[in-house]
This record gives sequence, C-alpha cells and structure tokens, in this order.
Amino acid sequence: MQIQWLGNSCFKIQVKNNAHETLVLTDPYSPKSGLGKGRFSADLVIYSQEKNDLLLDPGEIKGTEQMANPFIIKSPGEYELQSSFVYGLPHSSKEKNTLYVLSIEDIKIAFLGLLDKKDLSSKELEAIEGVDILLIPVGGKNILNAADAAKLVNEIEPRIIIPMCYKTTGTSVDFETVDRFVKEMGNKKEELDKLKISKKDLPQEETRLILLNI
Repeated sequence: MQIQWLGNSCFKIQVKNNAHETLVLTDPYSPKSGLGKGRFSADLVIYSQEKNDLLLDPGEIKGTEQMANPFIIKSPGEYELQSSFVYGLPHSSKEKNTLYVLSIEDIKIAFLGLLDKKDLSSKELEAIEGVDILLIPVGGKNILNAADAAKLVNEIEPRIIIPMCYKTTGTSVDFETVDRFVKEMGNKKEELDKLKISKKDLPQEETRLILLNI
C-alpha cells in the first residue's frame, strides 16, 4: 500500500491486489481550496462532507482503466470494492462530517475528514480505537486544532499518525502550521514524500508520526 498526501484532507491511496490496482481518493479538493485545479481519477472516492465549497464535485472525477466511473461514497454505511472495505460513521458536527474506517490489505485506516469536535461518542471511539493508521486534521479554523487533535490521538492510540489540514503553500484556508501539533505530541517526526507500508511493516511498540510532503 502506498499513501500520498495531496493537501488539506485529500489523500491518494494505491493498493495492489494480485494483478489489480485499486486507487482510493479522499476529499478531492476544488479550485477554491487554493491548491489548484486537480485532475483526479480513482476507483473509489470518499467524501467526509456532502457539501463543501473546498471539495470537488464528484462529477468532475474520472475513472480508471478498470472502472469507467469511480465508486463515490459520501454518507455513512458499509461498503466494499475490490477487497477494500469502508465503514462510514455519522458524526454530530455542524457540517455533518462522516468518519471512515478503511480495511485494506489487513491494515485499518481511520480517516476523520473535516472533523470539528474533539469529543467522539463511545460508538465512534469503539470503531476507531487501535487503528493502524490515523489521518487526522490538526490545523484549527473550523476543524480540530493541535491540542484537541493530540488529545484525540491519545484516546485512539494508532500505530501511525499522519496529520492533515494544516498550513501549506497555496491553501486558501488560514490553518495553523503543523509545528504546534508535533510539539503537542512529543513524538519524533518523520518527513516522507509517500508512505509505503504493509502489515508486516507496522510498528509494534512505538507510534510513528509521519509528515507527508505535498
């Protein structure tokens, strides 16, 4: 599995299953994000919010060689596509954010989208606790800030933390920088262009804090 960050809450996750490759995309951004006009293609697209000016209209996303039209998920429920399982949980936030747990290649990934509240329900925590990889917003400005994100990380206890939604070149949102979150966590940070990971590579004792470059 390979995870690449494209900015804000947008990730590209590439998965190889035998001869097939599945391309998963989260929260593809619109030009209003300040990140440019992305040319996106995917097999599976996950939206944390149904309506948000910073997110691209699903109709503008192209399919792949194996899927002419991408499979779009933008609401809670249970979904399956080519051995990739997705569980979406409704979250009581102002913008009706959906939390997702993806099970891919025996690795569990929690994608918290544009989460704006640090307090999760017992059902939400039960679904997310102990995931292998946590994709969490940290930049404040209508989403979790660094302190609240760090508190939530300690409750979830993932093996790998990948922060998102923080200040980068181009973004139109006045996010905080990621430095405060790194300080709140106290973990040694790793900076990578892409994360290539398999089940056997997951840390057993320590928690890795990974900053992905755009």
